[in-house]
Amino acid sequence: MSSLQTFLAMGGYAAYVWPAYAVFFAVLIADSVAPRLRRRRVLRELRARLVRQSTRQNQARQSREPAHPTSSPP
Repeated sequence: MSSLQTFLAMGGYAAYVWPAYAVFFAVLIADSVAPRLRRRRVLRELRARLVRQSTRQNQARQSREPAHPTSSPP
């Protein structure tokens, strides 16, 4: 066997070692991606909340303001 094959065989424990590395890297990647996805979701929710809030404020202002007639009374 070449030295690479010996290394990859891990002394007969390759069936246990390589899946352990795969799980480790999968968790590492998930652990780094999850906060980014969460941040995007939170920012999207905050933007939607701000839009709803400003819409409500504009509607409240319009309902408090007296209607301006288009023609002046005689």
